[in-house]
Amino acid sequence: MVKRAPTPHPLPTVLDPPFSTPSTFTDSLPLPKLLIFDLDYTLWPFWVDTNVTPPLKPKDNHTRAVDRLSESFAFYPSVPPLLHACFLASIPLALASRTEAPDLALTLLKTLHIPAPAPRTPAPASPSPSTLSLPLPPSSPATSLPPAFLRRSPSSTFAAAPKRALDFFAHTAIFPGDKRAHMAKLQKASGVAYGEMLFFDDEGRNRNVEALGVCFWLVRDGVTREEVDRGVWEWRRRRGVKAAGSEASSIRGEGERWG
Repeated sequence: MVKRAPTPHPLPTVLDPPFSTPSTFTDSLPLPKLLIFDLDYTLWPFWVDTNVTPPLKPKDNHTRAVDRLSESFAFYPSVPPLLHACFLASIPLALASRTEAPDLALTLLKTLHIPAPAPRTPAPASPSPSTLSLPLPPSSPATSLPPAFLRRSPSSTFAAAPKRALDFFAHTAIFPGDKRAHMAKLQKASGVAYGEMLFFDDEGRNRNVEALGVCFWLVRDGVTREEVDRGVWEWRRRRGVKAAGSEASSIRGEGERWG
């Protein structure tokens, strides 16, 4: 039976705080050098090659798109804040999709825009504006960021306007076939070792990327802040970094659930 995409509610044009930042991004412990995401039922709730009928038209300030049959398509609500959180943590992102419609997937990624974060209200005794401005994250061959984000003044604040979803991803591997081929393409393009990659996907068969050394984390019905934290902790566990207390119990329980 073909799984039809639910009609998503339009996303706001501005993301309200809090920004759903995963706790692992701010705990000063090691992080993967590349986070990789599948598309279908990981970042958005449909199969782009089955459910979407081109051409596409943007709606509601590019927060969703409609196809020729007037079906509506957007990301899971948890995804836009996660993309911002990853950028602010200087964690490069990549896409790995085995869709049979790679051109349509790219078109949708260009059509959908990620709303800007809501402006923060400065504290009464705030520092000078120059100290509040977000500097450019460090860039290197292994941790390069999409050019669209680098074409701005170092003193400018981050994402003052909506950005194309595609611009959040430093590397893409969107083509049919075994996901190990996708990982090989991303490794060559990024220079990041397989062991420094963390891959989120909704299909258990794609766990075969672990034969390369990639850490795989299975998600169900969309990636969330909590799933990112669990995936990062699994990547850390394999490197000998241990969680403490109730956090360790929660992570272990999820590993048993999906294992």
